[in-house]
Amino acid sequence: MDRKKRNSCILYLAGTLVLLGVDQYTKYLAAAYLKGGKSIILIKDVFQLQYLENQGAAFGMLQGKKLWFVAITLFMLAAMLAVYLRAPMGKRYRWMRLDLLLLTAGAVGNLIDRLTLDYVVDFFYFELINFPVFNVADIYVTVGMGILAVLILFYHQEEELEMLWPFRRADKTPPSMGDK
Repeated sequence: MDRKKRNSCILYLAGTLVLLGVDQYTKYLAAAYLKGGKSIILIKDVFQLQYLENQGAAFGMLQGKKLWFVAITLFMLAAMLAVYLRAPMGKRYRWMRLDLLLLTAGAVGNLIDRLTLDYVVDFFYFELINFPVFNVADIYVTVGMGILAVLILFYHQEEELEMLWPFRRADKTPPSMGDK
């Protein structure tokens, strides 16, 4: 691994740790000040801080499926690391590397909760639209997925994206109609 790539990996790790620290600290504060108490209304009928122990996903889906969440998260972390390591060091891939940092921090933040608590601590609640209660790690993942969509749809060419994915077929010729 060349020096530039090594430095990039160090920044990736450091950035992930910083974002992870913010996520875990806010969850600690939520548990310390909101658990067992009343919600803190920041904007009446719009936005509040409300403690929730979530064993599933948004809208209460997949409650109690800890093993499934852990397995999917570990798979996604491995895939993101593989893509990060394949990304060229040029400026063109800077946004992709930043995006992978956000996604990694979000995934690891919620994974830590699932492994240590058996639930994810959520505390932001948009009452106005009855949006699911969420946390800082969820923000990282949501923003990261938005950036990823923009990068895939509008920024990178298909060939640039194909070179990032380490699991692509070596033979890129499409099968003929007779092949099954």
